[in-house]
Amino acid sequence: MSETLAPSGKVDDSKRTWLIATSCVGAAGGIAAVVPFVSSFQPSEKAKAAGAAVEADISALKPGEKMTVEWRGKPVWILRRTPEQLAELPKLDPLLADPQSLRKAYPTPAYALNEVRSIKPEYLVVVGICTHLGCSPSDKLTPGPQPSLPDNWQGGFFCPCHGSTFDLAGRVFKNKPAPDNLEVPPHVYLSDTRLLIGDDKKA
Repeated sequence: MSETLAPSGKVDDSKRTWLIATSCVGAAGGIAAVVPFVSSFQPSEKAKAAGAAVEADISALKPGEKMTVEWRGKPVWILRRTPEQLAELPKLDPLLADPQSLRKAYPTPAYALNEVRSIKPEYLVVVGICTHLGCSPSDKLTPGPQPSLPDNWQGGFFCPCHGSTFDLAGRVFKNKPAPDNLEVPPHVYLSDTRLLIGDDKKA
């Protein structure tokens, strides 16, 4: 942009000020436009958190109790099973759709391909989302006859949306809408009381 000369041949001070001001505004606008563009390549804190592993302190969890932590926006259940609950699991195999967790829609990690579907038998770690349509099942941990459940119910989870039922290893019963067992997320024990969900590289 060329400067305007006054009749005397000198640059008019008021016009000089105007030129400097408009140039600064233009430069600031250019920088403002570039900053959002550049920052759009950086993942937000929310995005980072969405995929990050989460740590759970299970030191206060008593036998028969369950806690929930959030990982990738999903509820992850940690259930500390009693010896009595564990003893009932093998008896349920004939009633289950996939007792050995062989279906591949929600692959089970190798360290959970066992009767109890866990690293440590007393602790069940599963994503609390029904594999049918994504509802969250309700706790039905107490054995015995209950509404919408069989009279020989041994404890587990009931999805009220379409009636799918799961045992205390997260395995789905036969003839239910859910196509697979509850998902076992990647996880690893950092200590006897600390559990890392979302990362199993140390497993």
